[in-house]
Amino acid sequence: MRLLSNETDGTRREATGAKGMVATSQPLATLTAVDILSAGGTAVDAAIAANAMLGLVEPTGCGIGGDLFAIVWDPAENSLSGLNASGRSPASLSLDEMRARCADHGVIPSEGPLSVSVPGCVSGWYALHERFGRIPMHRLLAPAILRAHNGFAVTPVIAEEWKSNVERFRQAESSGYDATGFLRTYAPDGRAPRTGESFTNPDLASAYEALAGGGWDTFYRGAVAERIDRCVQGIGGYLSGDDLAAHRAEWVDPVSVTYRGYEVVELPPNGQGLAVLQMLNILEGFDLGEMGFGSPEAVHLMVEAKKRAYEDRARYYADPDFVDAPVAGLLSAEYADALRGLIRRDRAWPGDGVFPEPPGGGDTVCLSVADPDGMMVSLIQSNYMGMGSGLVPYGLGFGIQNRGALFSLEDDHANVFAPGKRPFHTIIPAFVLSEGKPLLVFGVMGGAMQPQGHVQILTDLFDFGMSLQQAGDAPRWRHTGSSRPTGSRMADGGEVLVEPGIFETTVEALKRKGHSVRTESGVYGGYQAVAVDPDSGLYVGASESRKDGMALGI
Repeated sequence: MRLLSNETDGTRREATGAKGMVATSQPLATLTAVDILSAGGTAVDAAIAANAMLGLVEPTGCGIGGDLFAIVWDPAENSLSGLNASGRSPASLSLDEMRARCADHGVIPSEGPLSVSVPGCVSGWYALHERFGRIPMHRLLAPAILRAHNGFAVTPVIAEEWKSNVERFRQAESSGYDATGFLRTYAPDGRAPRTGESFTNPDLASAYEALAGGGWDTFYRGAVAERIDRCVQGIGGYLSGDDLAAHRAEWVDPVSVTYRGYEVVELPPNGQGLAVLQMLNILEGFDLGEMGFGSPEAVHLMVEAKKRAYEDRARYYADPDFVDAPVAGLLSAEYADALRGLIRRDRAWPGDGVFPEPPGGGDTVCLSVADPDGMMVSLIQSNYMGMGSGLVPYGLGFGIQNRGALFSLEDDHANVFAPGKRPFHTIIPAFVLSEGKPLLVFGVMGGAMQPQGHVQILTDLFDFGMSLQQAGDAPRWRHTGSSRPTGSRMADGGEVLVEPGIFETTVEALKRKGHSVRTESGVYGGYQAVAVDPDSGLYVGASESRKDGMALGI
């Protein structure tokens, strides 16, 4: 495996650093984290400060109204820790009431109060900081507070996404949804800010200042909680101050499989990280490297592995407090062999036939950070769909997530809505170990694209011999139409979308195998990565060329 490019055939060369590395999707967030590292902060300190800045400068993908997941390598203990800071549904809302409120839609609407669950991000910050932080929280929030007051220049990709979200809520408003709070905060001039325009968010500055002074209690029991309660309850929603006060982030044990001799680590459900591991288990039995990057044989097998893993994602991935998913069975070699045996080399699977049972019981931001002591963190944070539900509590400057739209309304479904339950989650941090030592922290954002993106990055690195930046730059594919945790089922094989750059001969060969294929620019992920070069010991960083961000070392 090589992490550093030998030539400049990508969009840019990898960043290197002897004492630390940061990769985020927006330059101000990267610079903020680098400043924290330079001031003696840990990787976790830098990640929190960067996340706070991203909540200001990239509200299209994250914010303190959303949820958070993280994996941290602790060099003092030579161990990995996983954090699940996702929130639960309102305790006062029953399944019957939810169904009655959603009768006109058939699904939980993505705009408005029914999709709202407890925002877990802030609980994640404080859980991480208590265990791994060194610099006081008020200093970590200070850069974002200053920028929120003084303004920042909106970057190009974020400007486009911001515009799309404003248009989305204007359309919702025409259907009777009240988007006043959202538009007041994020389109104060009647439109989204354009590329290069300065934007301020004094309300978010005030919310951050309240956190800096009052800590966790301010958000979940104090003034911020009261405003969230009034906002949601005031328009007929159910999330309450009691729900916020009851929330806690949870430390969880990561899960892993071995792929090409490397240990790939993800978090267990309610997230979708298992899908990455299941796909890799299936692909371990094929020589993708011999087939070559972008070949019809390799892409076909990867898409087929994705289809099988996503069937299990739809059936089993849910809140472990409510459903005992057969994690060990899903990750077993025996089960991977069974799924691999179902794949035909010459034909795409349309989704019919008997599926074996396992043995045994947009829109997100990703940031990767490493510090001088060897601590490394992959932190993923999201509002779910773009800028969330559209609910922006008065005077707080942030929107509340719509993650609850991912619940199913079907009886006996693992992910069926229930009061006090965490919904199925798409956001997944990732880690790779080599011989028990940290090698790589990374993520690839974009809803259901995320497991597919993780697998493509790992195969680019381990099968196709790419460097860290080349793996991010390489054209990707995205399969859509799989069965979903909300209850829909794949019946026609779905569709394979490929980025420009995938060979036309591959597209035609995939069509002959029965795939529906379309070349399209669009959502193929938001990659950020930091690795330790095994030869030099240097940190190596790469940042997604499809985003506005950058990697920077110290």
